[in-house]
Amino acid sequence: MTAYFQGLVLPGAGERPRVAELRRPEVGPGQVRVRVRAAGVCHSDLSMVNGTIRPSYPLVLGHEAAGEVVEVGANVTRAAVGDHVVLNWQPACRTCWFCEQGEPWLCSTSSGVASLENGVTLDGVPVHVALGLGAFAEQVVAPEKAVIRVPQSLPLEKAALLSCGVLTGAGAVRNTAQVGAGESVVVIGLGGVGLSVVAAARAAGAAQVIAVDVTEAKKGLAEAAGATDFVVSSDALSKDIRGRTSGRGADHAFECVGRAATIRAAWRATRRGGKVTIVGMGSNDDLVSLSALDIFSSARTLRSSVYGSADPDLEIPRLADDVLTGRLTLDHLITDRIPLSAIPSAFDQMTRGEGARSLVTL
Repeated sequence: MTAYFQGLVLPGAGERPRVAELRRPEVGPGQVRVRVRAAGVCHSDLSMVNGTIRPSYPLVLGHEAAGEVVEVGANVTRAAVGDHVVLNWQPACRTCWFCEQGEPWLCSTSSGVASLENGVTLDGVPVHVALGLGAFAEQVVAPEKAVIRVPQSLPLEKAALLSCGVLTGAGAVRNTAQVGAGESVVVIGLGGVGLSVVAAARAAGAAQVIAVDVTEAKKGLAEAAGATDFVVSSDALSKDIRGRTSGRGADHAFECVGRAATIRAAWRATRRGGKVTIVGMGSNDDLVSLSALDIFSSARTLRSSVYGSADPDLEIPRLADDVLTGRLTLDHLITDRIPLSAIPSAFDQMTRGEGARSLVTL
């Protein structure tokens, strides 16, 4: 096996990512080497490029991925050479207070870790890896708890999407909001996560799923995901939503953008006593303003959904089964298949609000 591999490196804040040759790290006890076969271009990667998330540099980007285990270290029990695995960018420690309370998505050990060193070097200089993985690369060395086995009958292109976008969107519907049959749902922002919310809401039996985006170009993707209605966002959005929901507003609203303006729009589009779930990750200085009287009188619930309020070790195998049995479809999510070198252009496309998921195939 060659001592080098290729990965997409972000040299520093505000710079353009580039494909570079990296030195292969050794596999230590409790670690596995995964040959990455597919990786989704997620908004969290873009957030590291544009400064919303501030990792250490230089940085190998990427975290939503799947591949094949090609080497295991001593004492590894979760995976064997030849296994197909999904990468988990937030593996639970299972010993902190949050994990012991049954909330591994809030694990105090792994939460908030934007980047780590793991032995990868660029011209002898240590390189950090995004969210402990650095999956925009031909290979990843990670702790065994960061890999989750999936059936080999599940195509790795689809398995990669389960790693972040689908788990986040489906988990927000199933775990955080617990959407029920016959309820009405509005989804604001139709990237890969938002479209996953749409698909999961329909799978949960929602009678009405109103998809909202800033461009009419997303209508076809929304309908393919299962949306019953499509609305182009405007200042009259809450009035439009009420007009489609017997004058009340939706039972549930999911904000999948991460901006104060769209959070307020989701709040206003929800009926009294309804639930507003924030899935998009915003910036620290984008403040949301709601009146104290409105909060009281509306009786709405506002909460966030971190990583789909999910335990990936349990949820990813369930999602894999849903895909294999046809209960959950993912084909509409993949709008482009690209090489490593095209990821910067995919970031540009994401910034313009185009497409759903660009998938890197290696």
